[in-house]
Amino acid sequence: MDFLAAIGRAFLIFLESTGRIVLFALRALSHCARPPLYLRLIGRQMIDIGYYSLPVVGLTALFTGMVLALQSYTGFARFQAEGAVATVVVLAITRELGPVLAGLMVAGRIGAAMAAEIGTMRVTEQIDALSTLATNPLKYLVVPRLIAGLTMLPLLVLVADIVGVFGGFLVSVYQLNFNPAVYLSKTWEFLKVVDVVSGLVKASVFGFFVALMGCYHGYHSRGGAEGVGTATTNAVVSASILILLSNYLITGLFFSK
Repeated sequence: MDFLAAIGRAFLIFLESTGRIVLFALRALSHCARPPLYLRLIGRQMIDIGYYSLPVVGLTALFTGMVLALQSYTGFARFQAEGAVATVVVLAITRELGPVLAGLMVAGRIGAAMAAEIGTMRVTEQIDALSTLATNPLKYLVVPRLIAGLTMLPLLVLVADIVGVFGGFLVSVYQLNFNPAVYLSKTWEFLKVVDVVSGLVKASVFGFFVALMGCYHGYHSRGGAEGVGTATTNAVVSASILILLSNYLITGLFFSK
């Protein structure tokens, strides 16, 4: 009975946490639709999430495309189907690897930073000071990050798609001796609009989850420096899990028969 009680307690804690996160998200979204909006803060978060994440996202996509081309060629060579390398690279990058890897890299970089920044403000009572000064903390701290996450991650994924496909092109042409014109024609022939659109939709959802988890765990952190560290870890882990879970659901929505 103790084992069953432990399972029940864990399940109830999970439901309670899920409810708090949903209510927090709904409150934040309601503030997104109501003025005033702090445009300068939104722009600062867009630069932080978008511009400063370009190097890590670009390098990740470049080497992912290069490795994908090598591995695809090695596998398809066993069946004399080397011509399918271009198709596999462009579809895998645009549908899955570009959005997922960009989301995970941004979660590790931005989600942790958001949780640490807001968590530090919470434990040093700066958030209480905002309320004292008649400034809504959700509108001032959370809304700019949610808007920036929703808008900038699709742009990062678009760049990641281009860089990843280019990485596969480099390896295929200069290492595997593919014909450049044939490789590019195969890429354009099999790439459809829905492949790119599905990746961009995923990116918007991933950006929302990264910003939401970073803000939520930082906003509710307690216990000084140790609490801020715990909030940072929880923000990255929960955002990564939500990215992988929502990736499956959105893929099923777009490509299920």
